[in-house]
Amino acid sequence: MRRRPSPSRTSLPDAAVDELQSALVRAMAGPVPPGGVAGVSFGAALDHRTGTVYASAPLWGAHTRPFDLLGALRSARPDVRWHVVNDVTAALLHVADSPTAHDRGKILLATISTGIACRTMDRRTGGIPVDGCGLQGEIGHLPAFVALDGLPVELRCDCGEPGHLAAFSSGPGIRRLGEVVRDRAPDRWEASRLGAGLAAGATFETALAKALAEGDPVANRLLDAATGPVADVVRTALCLDPGIDLVAFTGGVATGLGDHYREALLRHLDRAGLYLTSEREPGWVRERILVCGPGEADGLVGAGLAALAGEAA
Repeated sequence: MRRRPSPSRTSLPDAAVDELQSALVRAMAGPVPPGGVAGVSFGAALDHRTGTVYASAPLWGAHTRPFDLLGALRSARPDVRWHVVNDVTAALLHVADSPTAHDRGKILLATISTGIACRTMDRRTGGIPVDGCGLQGEIGHLPAFVALDGLPVELRCDCGEPGHLAAFSSGPGIRRLGEVVRDRAPDRWEASRLGAGLAAGATFETALAKALAEGDPVANRLLDAATGPVADVVRTALCLDPGIDLVAFTGGVATGLGDHYREALLRHLDRAGLYLTSEREPGWVRERILVCGPGEADGLVGAGLAALAGEAA
């Protein structure tokens, strides 16, 4: 196992997008043994039919010129058989292959991390349907609304557009939402466990998790605001497709906050759930919500499963 930061606008802020893409291909192509088979789990909106990447706000910001990732990898290493899938698809393949899903027919997996997206899969057919662009589940770029103390919050997504779900609910989005909470109520912020943790030098993620564990009202208020748009998507998905047996969450934010994240979602769904169903069968929604633990939705495992399936096809 080797780990290294992806070449991105964060790690290389002065590099042009085509330079970042070339560096990324080199980084991915280098470690594969001669004549090998490589499964790739890639965090971007990509066409699952062709391996073409349309956009990746965390890597390239607002850039949306299509990039033929699969073609670039094949060109860089023609001796390798490449299989490229989106990282959420890869994580979903792992969950679907695990004991967690053995009695579930249809699964929705959402990742809440630097970016936000989801995928659905029917385990009975193995199908992950896509639209006319080869995409599915780019929920991070759906319109969303958040208010704090009755006042709307305006934040811009990493893709450059205002008011997207990821602007409020991704890892960077929650940090920006925290800045709004701080600026609107500085005294309350400074007196909070979250504010104290940050003032002591803790990272935002560490300070938030610790403050939630200590029952800090400011941290709970922040997480409640950040999970509201995500709960809206879950509610709509279950309303439109009651065949979904499992709604699983992964990614650094969801997995890192664990039960705190699940309970925040359920509070929203308890307050405003499915018409009649939440009142008459309250357990129906609750039993479908799962936050994956570390290693339970592993994109590398899923990429390996995708490569195995591709080789067998």
